[in-house]
Amino acid sequence: MQRKRVACVPRKGAGDAPRLLQRSMRPLPIIILLSLLLCSLASCLSDEDVSTSPDDRLYFSADSVAFDTIVSGMPTGTVRLTAYNPTAKTIALPSVYLEGGAGSAFKVNVDGTPLAGGSATDFEVMGKDSIMVYLFANPPQLDTDEPVRHEDYLVFQTGGGAVQKVKLTATGQSVINLPSTPITEDRTLDAARPYRIKDSLVVAEGATLTLPAGARLYFHSEARLIVYGTLLVLGTLDKPVVMRGDRFENMFEGQPYDRVPGQWGGVTLKAQSYGNYINYLDLHSSKTGLTLEAGDDLTREKLVMENSILHNATNNCFTATMANIYVGNCQITNAGGNCVELHGGDNTFAHCTIARFYPFTGGYGVALDFSNYLGEQRTPLERLDFINCIVTGNKDDDIMGNHSAYTEDAFEYRFFNCLLNTPPYADERLMDCLWDGDGRTSADRAAGFEPAFDDAQLIYKFNLSPTSRALNKANAELSALTYPEDRLGKNRLADEAPDMGCYERQAGE
Repeated sequence: MQRKRVACVPRKGAGDAPRLLQRSMRPLPIIILLSLLLCSLASCLSDEDVSTSPDDRLYFSADSVAFDTIVSGMPTGTVRLTAYNPTAKTIALPSVYLEGGAGSAFKVNVDGTPLAGGSATDFEVMGKDSIMVYLFANPPQLDTDEPVRHEDYLVFQTGGGAVQKVKLTATGQSVINLPSTPITEDRTLDAARPYRIKDSLVVAEGATLTLPAGARLYFHSEARLIVYGTLLVLGTLDKPVVMRGDRFENMFEGQPYDRVPGQWGGVTLKAQSYGNYINYLDLHSSKTGLTLEAGDDLTREKLVMENSILHNATNNCFTATMANIYVGNCQITNAGGNCVELHGGDNTFAHCTIARFYPFTGGYGVALDFSNYLGEQRTPLERLDFINCIVTGNKDDDIMGNHSAYTEDAFEYRFFNCLLNTPPYADERLMDCLWDGDGRTSADRAAGFEPAFDDAQLIYKFNLSPTSRALNKANAELSALTYPEDRLGKNRLADEAPDMGCYERQAGE
C-alpha cells in the first residue's frame, strides 16, 4: 500500500500568500483552528519518517494471552495488551487481523478500532510510542461435555513486511443453563456438564434435588439455591460437588474472581426443609454461604453435613436458627461475618476446623457466635456440642456466647478436646480444651496452618503445620466413634493420637 505524505514547507508571510488565500484570511473558529493544527502536525510526517525495514518491529507487553477455563457463551473480562515501537521511526501497520477471522473465539480492539470481521487496516505506531490493544474471549457454546481449547493468533503486519503474532488461548466449558422455573418433582442433575444458574434455583416443598458426585453449579451474581424441599449432595473425595460463581477470569493479574467473596448469593434451607444431607461439598466465594431457617419441629433432623468446605463468604459462612444439625469433618473458614452463627437448636460439630482469617477490611464477625435468642425471638439452645474441633482466627477472642434475658431458656453448650481462640477461663463445660488465645498473636495462630496464608493472592489452606497446638490433642475414643478418617481420608488412629480439626497430620509428614 502506497502511503502519501505531504512535507512541511516554510510558511510565507501574509503578503506573499496567494490572492485567493488573502481574500479568505479571516478569524477562524477555535475548532477549525485546532483541526488545522492537527492536520498540520500530521502532514509533518514525511515518507522518510516511516520505517520500511522488516527489522523494525513492535515490542509487546506479552507474547501470549491465555484465559483459563471459562464458561462458553459468556464473555470474559477485558485484557489489555500494549504494543510498543522502540524505534525512532513510525511503524505502519497496513493490517491487523485474527487468523481465525470472524469465527474466532476472541474479540479485539486495536487503538480504539474493533476488528470487525476479525480484521482492520491502516494503523501506525509513532516512534518511541505505543498503542493499546484490548481483547476478550467469548468461546461458543458447543454440544460437548468436556472443555474445549480454543487457539488463535493476533497478527500484526508492518509496512516493512514483518509479520508479528501474539498467541491467544482459552478453554471453554459448555454448560447447561438452568431456568428459573422451580423444581417441583424429584430430580437428579447430571454431573457430566456444569450447570449455570442465572436466576435463583428453587426446590419446591415436597421435591428432592440430588446432586451426584462431580456435579458443578455455577451461579451468577445474585443467584441462589433456595430449598423448600430436600437437598441431597452426594459428592466424594475425588469428585466433590462444587458450588461457586460463574466468573472464571481474573479480577486483575494473578487474582481470579473465584477467590474473591461475594460472587453469588449462597444456599438457603427454608423452614419447611428437612432431611437434607451434604457430603463433600465445596461451596465458596458466596455472599451468605449456607443458611438454615428455623423450622417448627426441633426433633426432625434438618441437616447432616460431612467432609465439606464452606469458605470465603462476604457475610456468614454457616448460619442455623432453631435447627437439628450434625456437622462433621468440615472446614468452615474465612467470613466477613461469622464463620458459624447459631441461634438455639440442637447442634453437634465433630472434627471441624472453624477458622476466621478474613483478609478484607470491614469484616465484623468471629469464628463462632452462638446464642439462645435472635433479636426478639426466643431460641432455646437445647444442645451445642463441639468435639475435637478447632475454633480460631485472627481476633483476640473468636468465640462469642450470648444468653438472653430469659434466664429460664436453655443455654446448653459443651466443648470436648477443642482448640479455642478465646481468653482462658474456668468452665466445667469446657473439657480438656486448649487455648489458642493465651498470649498468642494472630500470626502465631496463622502459623498453625500450612502452607502459609497468601493474603495477596487470597490462597488459604488449613492443613496443620508442625507447630500447630492441635497436633495429637484430640480424644482418640471420640475420633473412633465419629470420624476415624479425616476429610482427606487419612487414618486418624495410625499414630500417637488424632489431631483436632478436620485435617490429620500423620507422623513423618
